[in-house]
Amino acid sequence: MTAPIPFGQWLQMRLTAHGFACGGIDGIVGPLTVAAIKAFEASRGLPVDGMADEAVVNALRSPSSRVDDETAKAVEHREPSEAEIQKIALVGNTWPRQSGVPSFYGAVGTRQTRIEIPFDMFLAWDKGHRCRTVTLHEKVAPSAERVLQRVAQLYSAQERADLGINLFAGSLNVRRMRGGSSYSMHSWGIAIDFDSERNQLKWGKPKARLSHADALPFWQAWEVEGWLSLGRARNYDWMHVQAARL
Repeated sequence: MTAPIPFGQWLQMRLTAHGFACGGIDGIVGPLTVAAIKAFEASRGLPVDGMADEAVVNALRSPSSRVDDETAKAVEHREPSEAEIQKIALVGNTWPRQSGVPSFYGAVGTRQTRIEIPFDMFLAWDKGHRCRTVTLHEKVAPSAERVLQRVAQLYSAQERADLGINLFAGSLNVRRMRGGSSYSMHSWGIAIDFDSERNQLKWGKPKARLSHADALPFWQAWEVEGWLSLGRARNYDWMHVQAARL
């Protein structure tokens, strides 16, 4: 029996088998894969939201009809484990919308834990001070730890410094959003900021450093786990990534 494969790869293989191109079969569920999911949903009369929910997964398991028999057969028997199917965070369906954050995560500032940073990281406002841990909500900490480990593999120390992803600009911080009464996502420890000096709040493309092409693998590493980049979603606050949907 073929060993289970990661859900992201299975998703891309099934989309491809159904005739919906999503780029390479690399397991990274980025914009191309989400676009393919939306096209597939539309073709099946499903709600078009780009999320691999149960209805989409079941539809993808149906026999392929838009490619040759040999290609379809090659992917028919490569099923993910049930545990992998539950990792719907791959397309942003594990984390709540911002409106549902209080009920999902609980009171602000609670249930926090620390994760080790697997590479040299420094305070954005004091580059001589090394950060060894990041404080995050216990629900998102394992996910963030996986992402940072992936980032350590994707980029060399010099590349991380060039991008500024070795500059920590904040995680847990119980405060209100700028100019509003609602709590910031940082209040629950479900957001991280990087290099605030070169990615200021109102800066968009191409001024913000993390909007450049060499940052794409960095953002995709977060997106695989369902995290949201405000820069990629709204073209502002490129320093910020959060475990909550808009």
